[in-house]
Amino acid sequence: MSKRWLAQQERGHRWAYQFMLWVALRMGRKTARTLLYPICTYYVLFSWKASKGIKAFLRRVLQRQVTLKDLFRHYHTFASTLLDRTFLLAKRREEFDLTIRDLDLLLDRVDRKQGCLLLGSHLGGFDILRATGLATRNAPIKLLMHQENAPILNEVLGKLDPSLLDCIIPVGEPETMLRAKECLDAGGLVGMLGDRPLKNEKVVLCNFFGHTAQFPSGPMLLASILKVPVVLFFCLYRGDGRYDIHFELFAETVIIPRENRAEGLQEWTQRYALRLETYCRMAPNNWFNFYDFWEKDQ
Repeated sequence: MSKRWLAQQERGHRWAYQFMLWVALRMGRKTARTLLYPICTYYVLFSWKASKGIKAFLRRVLQRQVTLKDLFRHYHTFASTLLDRTFLLAKRREEFDLTIRDLDLLLDRVDRKQGCLLLGSHLGGFDILRATGLATRNAPIKLLMHQENAPILNEVLGKLDPSLLDCIIPVGEPETMLRAKECLDAGGLVGMLGDRPLKNEKVVLCNFFGHTAQFPSGPMLLASILKVPVVLFFCLYRGDGRYDIHFELFAETVIIPRENRAEGLQEWTQRYALRLETYCRMAPNNWFNFYDFWEKDQ
């Protein structure tokens, strides 16, 4: 993973997150959403590094020059989903209009106690799962997460719902694989992101929007070792509390032959990259990887 990305300090401060949290829960979504406009304007004007990454992505998707309006829309989409995350964790799910596609393929496996690897991306967050039918199944859900990713934000939101922190399995620790396997053996779901390599992780080069990009090797290697079904998850924000949630069976079993490991790993990862590209085209402003995805040393 990009050393520069990991070196970036989390933008913002604890007090700023707590202030927005207070406004949202005390004064409501409508008031809180009005504050997003000056906040997003600030990011458009001063967050040059993130804006560079957004422009690199949008240029490839939109096939044209990226305007300030495009940048603002992208930041506003991200800020809106972050605000909605507050209400989801506060269990105010009645404020959302969800269109859920192919949830049954996941529920059927949960009902059979068949563990699944839920492969997501920076195209929607796992928090929305709390508002789906999965919440009624009492299936364990664990998330493989990088501890250096937004620690202050996760700490603040974790106070809203302590179970948020309980469901996280930190990656790169000795017991990471064991904890993931325990969850899967219990018929649970293990979620992880498939579109951002970790520090010092081996990467797989894939075609993404016509250019070579680095994808992590971990998701496909983990799926091949654990031999569980892999279900893709995408959550697309459509504005004002409306979301399209997509589940898609990626593979019943990911098989990577030992004699052709590199080729097999590249083939499976490229398949994922193509599906990610498809959903990115459906909702470009939902892509929340704020760095140049095509740079070799990020």
